[in-house]
Amino acid sequence: MLHQDISHIKSIYKSQKKYINLLTTVLTAACILFLSACGSGTEGDQNKDFEAYTKELFCTEAASNTINLHYTLRNPEDYGIDDREVSLGSFEADPDEVRASAENMKSSLQKFSREELNLQNKITYDILDYQIKSAERSSDYLLYEEPMGLVSGVQTQFPVILSEYRFYDRQDVENYLELMEMSGDYFESLIKFEREKAEAGLFMADYALDTVLEQCRAFLDMGDGNYLYSTFVDRIEDVNELTKEEKSDYIQDNALAVSDYIYPAYEKLIAAMEELRGSGKNEKGLVYLPEGMDYYETTVRQQTGSDRSVEEMEDLTRRQITDDLEAMEQVLGITTQEAQEAASSMGSRSAEEILSRLQDGIGAAFPEAPDTVLEVKYVPEELEEHLSPAFYMIPAIDNTEENVIYINQAQMHDDLTLFTTLAHEGYPGHLYQTVYYESTDPDPIRSLMDFGGYVEGWATYAEMGSYYLAPLPKAQAALLQKNSSIILGLYALADMGIHYEGWSRMDTAEFFSNYGITDGETIERIYELIIGSPGNYLKYYIGYVEFLELKKDWAEEKGEDFSQKDFHKAVLGVGPAPFRIVEKYMWETGE
Repeated sequence: MLHQDISHIKSIYKSQKKYINLLTTVLTAACILFLSACGSGTEGDQNKDFEAYTKELFCTEAASNTINLHYTLRNPEDYGIDDREVSLGSFEADPDEVRASAENMKSSLQKFSREELNLQNKITYDILDYQIKSAERSSDYLLYEEPMGLVSGVQTQFPVILSEYRFYDRQDVENYLELMEMSGDYFESLIKFEREKAEAGLFMADYALDTVLEQCRAFLDMGDGNYLYSTFVDRIEDVNELTKEEKSDYIQDNALAVSDYIYPAYEKLIAAMEELRGSGKNEKGLVYLPEGMDYYETTVRQQTGSDRSVEEMEDLTRRQITDDLEAMEQVLGITTQEAQEAASSMGSRSAEEILSRLQDGIGAAFPEAPDTVLEVKYVPEELEEHLSPAFYMIPAIDNTEENVIYINQAQMHDDLTLFTTLAHEGYPGHLYQTVYYESTDPDPIRSLMDFGGYVEGWATYAEMGSYYLAPLPKAQAALLQKNSSIILGLYALADMGIHYEGWSRMDTAEFFSNYGITDGETIERIYELIIGSPGNYLKYYIGYVEFLELKKDWAEEKGEDFSQKDFHKAVLGVGPAPFRIVEKYMWETGE
């Protein structure tokens, strides 16, 4: 089962950052001019100066818009961020700006003597260097990006982000209402970006547009029952400094903002996108676009964090599928159908009970993480069809005790699905990984760097391992885990086949039929999701397999001293990063 997060921002926050921050892949470099004299000094001075540099980068990037700042920090003033202007940001695609920013950052970074930095600063240095090079590679492909993707586009994520905007005080409420008023301008910048895509022949296919418009209309159809009304009431009740009358006034202000700003913004977006219908030049994979193959290679590298070529990823995927098939053959006396039937009735438990069982079950194989608070929420019924099966919302880095997991009940088909979903989102997946890593006191700049392959790869790795924690016989658990891994691997191969090899719908159907998947409607849906979100499945699968490869290397090196807990501590200690950096430093963080 694939559990699509809303970006890890690592979840909702990561995708928000990707789309609101000008669609660039590099941190802004406007703040780095103060570092003119940072290239010399003692080792201690180098580390001190480098940390000052990254702090300034963090502050500038975190404060680039209000959404970013609010989801990153509960108390920005503790980081020296004061008097920030309320802003939603915009959608822009200026390759010259990206290249200039990357060049400025490269120049500033090179002023430091990398070899004189301590371990954690070296890791951060190498990651920043990687980000710069990634930005340079992708600068020519900004218009290939699609903010309104079918899996986690801004059209579905924006209202969820608003609904989870926490009110700690009166100013948060005021800022929120001001952001609502800005939604029209924000969507105008999105419309402008999509028109630029259309002029370049890069607008989405009509069948993808139909899905996007359906998602937009589903939001509007909620009318007076929209969760932006009810969630506001719930959140403002916790603002103790407000009187009852003030809360009532703010509730009315919010209701007017939804009707006067949010709904009109969506209506205008729908009308503008309808005008662009038919302008998409390609209804097939990226390989059929000008430079589409190069763009796919670039975006796959960014999404997976793997340095492997697409051909190498295809080979790696096929090898893993073969290994999984062979492992399934070793499970004698039980069929996949029998295992699935057993899983469907393994005993209903609440989400909270399952999370508690998972948390207790991982103790022997994973390093201890700080205790935290978790709230389970459920996707509004009206949006169940259009949102992911589940997603974890990353807390602010100075408020990690507040965590939220959203469950889409319409996509929880059986008890095992809920169990593995909560492993992916909770323990030992996103929540655990996030809380553990933040407990190591990382450089704050690391929280703003999105490495989907590491984050989603880890969560998928956690999900696959959770089958053995479920109340199932070991043979059934093994069979179901390998089956799940194979299915995700097939999706990954189809992603590469469609976008890199040029598979048609018929080619895709034939591919899946070779593995017994013949339902035409299912295959059609998979094809269109892959077209609408290139590389998405690779983020999960290649990330997962990269962790398996790292574990093999670790086990080979450690021999009889191999320990699952030590391995997990090592890779989690490096934190989100490209896999070559994880591989390079895990030996030191694991000591």
